[in-house]
Amino acid sequence: MTRFLVRRLLAAVPVVLGVVLLIMATIDLIPGDPAALMLGEGATQEMVERLRKSLDLDQPLPVRYVRYLGRLAQGDLGRSIREGRRVNEEIADVWPATAQLGLAALALATAVGIPLGVLSARWPYSLFDNLVRVVSLFGLSMPIFWTGIVLIVVFSLWLGWLPAGGRGTWLHLVLPAVTLATPTIAMLARMTRSTMLEVLREDYIRTARAKGAGQRRVLVHHALRNALIPVVTVMGLQTGQLLGGAVLTETVFAWPGIGRMLVRAIFARDYVLLQGGVLVLAVTFVVINLLVDLSYAALDPRITYR
Repeated sequence: MTRFLVRRLLAAVPVVLGVVLLIMATIDLIPGDPAALMLGEGATQEMVERLRKSLDLDQPLPVRYVRYLGRLAQGDLGRSIREGRRVNEEIADVWPATAQLGLAALALATAVGIPLGVLSARWPYSLFDNLVRVVSLFGLSMPIFWTGIVLIVVFSLWLGWLPAGGRGTWLHLVLPAVTLATPTIAMLARMTRSTMLEVLREDYIRTARAKGAGQRRVLVHHALRNALIPVVTVMGLQTGQLLGGAVLTETVFAWPGIGRMLVRAIFARDYVLLQGGVLVLAVTFVVINLLVDLSYAALDPRITYR
């Protein structure tokens, strides 16, 4: 277990280094002078030169990359161009809101998507199964911002049940969490149904039924546990989608999270803040996939770590 964990952590290092390099290289792809673009039209040549030097933009990419890694090793993500604050502080302010929204959406998707998939496999090709498949296809097809706008119109403007935006009470969390969870619910329902149908055809399921196991025990204790491994893999990948979808969802609902911060950084051409935010999201995705790998053995004792 320890060896596996060390190997996976070492394998994650080049991924993170590659992400950092890719993020830094995007600044070189910006047409024109990045320092002048960040400061805007009112900046003097002296201000541009000062910023270019402070960000090492006067150095070639390899030198800039090594220096950035050195600062990163000390926990320094730089200083926001517009706000003047350290990027660490900016991210620390908004990260709890994104974590709250992401965890709520993931919990909702798990609580709804997996049971729907199990029940669909329990009664395949029934009216319920067909309804779940149609609704899940609808959920996967709809753009996430459109889902958010529809929910605001119905539950905030027409019915007046829930607030349309902001962050405060748990009522503020309902609409953004449902919006963010909708595609994941649809994906988990379809994936769980598919894997459950395969597992229910296995010999050990017939054996369990022949020994008199009830339908609920067969589904929950024998079939679902073995069907969960590919589902958990999809959940790990979908968590990355949740982080990406948070950018749109937080913008639509004025949710003060890291996604909204990234949009603000893009419009303000604050590439230092943007760079730090994207890096944090990428590292979070790597960590989540590591946790998914570790969960396999808990779901299936036949899997061993080497």
